Amino acid sequence: MTQYFIRRLLLTIPTFIGCTIIVFFIVQLAPGGPLEQQLMALKMGAGNERGGGNARGEGGAMIPESTMESLREYYQLDRSTPARYMIWLGLFPRPINPVVVKDVNEPFRIGEKQGRLEGAPGNYHVVNASNSSQTLDDWTVEEKILKDGTKRVRVYQKEFSGILTGNFGDSSEYREPVGGLIVDRMNVSLQFGLIGLILSYTVCVYLGIQKALKHGSPFDVVSSVLVFIGYSVPGWALGLLLLVLLGGGSFWDVFPLGSFQSRDYETLDFMGKLWDRAAHAVLPTIAYTIAGFASLTVLMKNSILENISQDYVRTAFAKGLRERRVIWVHTLRNSIIPIASRIGFIVAAFITGSYFVEWVFNIDGIGKLSYQAILSRDYNIVFAFTVITVLIQLFGAIVSDFVLALVDPRIRFK
Repeated sequence: MTQYFIRRLLLTIPTFIGCTIIVFFIVQLAPGGPLEQQLMALKMGAGNERGGGNARGEGGAMIPESTMESLREYYQLDRSTPARYMIWLGLFPRPINPVVVKDVNEPFRIGEKQGRLEGAPGNYHVVNASNSSQTLDDWTVEEKILKDGTKRVRVYQKEFSGILTGNFGDSSEYREPVGGLIVDRMNVSLQFGLIGLILSYTVCVYLGIQKALKHGSPFDVVSSVLVFIGYSVPGWALGLLLLVLLGGGSFWDVFPLGSFQSRDYETLDFMGKLWDRAAHAVLPTIAYTIAGFASLTVLMKNSILENISQDYVRTAFAKGLRERRVIWVHTLRNSIIPIASRIGFIVAAFITGSYFVEWVFNIDGIGKLSYQAILSRDYNIVFAFTVITVLIQLFGAIVSDFVLALVDPRIRFK
């Protein structure tokens, strides 16, 4: 079985690469990227300052070609899509600390030093301005003829840095490292995800057993109607309804109106903080978990009904064992197998959060962050969320296989 899981781990590598390639190229082909949004902001600013017009000079200010080129280089649009993908992975070097040399005959600051260009055009190299014998080999010189015919000289360093080294880049919206933004919000999504996971399995397992034992009764019919209504209503729509009914919208002011905690949270004592978090978690947790209730409950009920008619259950009853022991020990152990086989995928779904539920309740989790990133074309956050989701799903599948092997001794992976 060890060899099987090693092969599964190795198989995650090409699967991960394939998923990231598909997402990366689709996003790159989508219109309205961060460069277009930046240009739109510059156009609007220029138009407002000059009383209207556009960026081509028709009543407004034309964006200089040097600025356009700098923006293209900042967003790496001066390179091909495959090259950008390899840079994003960290397999190709990316330019860092770029400096545009305005006068090739004058010194310029690079980091904490003063640099200077030496050599002829087309063969420049960077030296220390205070010691011309010291060549700064870690700086690359790039000469380029821009579209307006002007010549530009730029020096920069190279660095192998990408998702394989833990660098997701900077957010074009927040101007902060993407990794830090995700870490700051991960604990919020984890809290709601783990609470929802525990509640789902606790409620659904018990409810499924009771429905199986009372199959065909009014309790079974009414509970089935309720769980399927919950399954048919999207979580975000149920969240809006709960806010209107119980969040002080139009009826009862029972729970806080969204967010993760109160504004005066830091001034509360320990019990106050605990109660504040609990009050804010009730409505979002219901919206998080309600959709999964139907599938887990029905799956548990059908599994119990299937196993309760098996010979080993009839034998246990014939030996005089109590019904509670037969159901909760012998039958449950085999009936839990279908649910256990899905635990990895369910954990992945809860951990990665729900876009719209977090948006409705104004919860700063990774779901809301990724949703805003899609709307604002913040590609680095979109790619980072894709990486996290794909990895969690892949390892969730492995966890499901491992748990299945633990609960069912008949299964041995080879």
